[in-house]
Amino acid sequence: MPSNSSSRPLILGISGASGLIYAVRALKFLLEADYAIELVASKATYLVWQAEKNIRMPADPLQQEKFWRQQCGVDLGGKLTCHPASDIGANVASGSFRTVGMLVIPCSMSTVAKLAAGLSSDLLERAADVQLKEGRKLVIVPRETPLSLIHLRNLTTLAEAGTRIVPAIPAWYHNPQTIEDLVDFVVARALDQLEIDCVPIDRWKEG
Repeated sequence: MPSNSSSRPLILGISGASGLIYAVRALKFLLEADYAIELVASKATYLVWQAEKNIRMPADPLQQEKFWRQQCGVDLGGKLTCHPASDIGANVASGSFRTVGMLVIPCSMSTVAKLAAGLSSDLLERAADVQLKEGRKLVIVPRETPLSLIHLRNLTTLAEAGTRIVPAIPAWYHNPQTIEDLVDFVVARALDQLEIDCVPIDRWKEG
């Protein structure tokens, strides 16, 4: 796998939607491919970790880095910097901090609504808003069902503003055998929007 350590960093936003496995798998492949990651987890993410895995996510950034590396099983590789959601003065809050874009995975409907309204109540939302105003790539992976008319209108607003929307909907043509196979398909398609190809999946083949 080629080194990506010299490239601009990717912002990885993790909101309080169910499905933290999507974030864990995305981080795993990005770090293994030697990407530099600026990670921002919303306050609600703490609650989701507790609900889904009965695990307490540390608040301290350095401890959080160890935590995420442990969860994705990548002790070395890449560069991971974690930011508190309350740190509005972090580098990723500024348009002068250049990035390859931002991926929010999973993305809650609350986060979708705030982004569509241009609100920046925490660092995740501010970082995403910066990507939009700077004309950089913003990719979100919403995980909710069913979708209300309000959800659809908010998603449409974001799409009109240039956001790439990749719903957490897996495919079956690659003959998935595990939950990870299904998750990895979605992660790969989301990273495709950022022109990042680091997830080993079987892609569609004619014939």
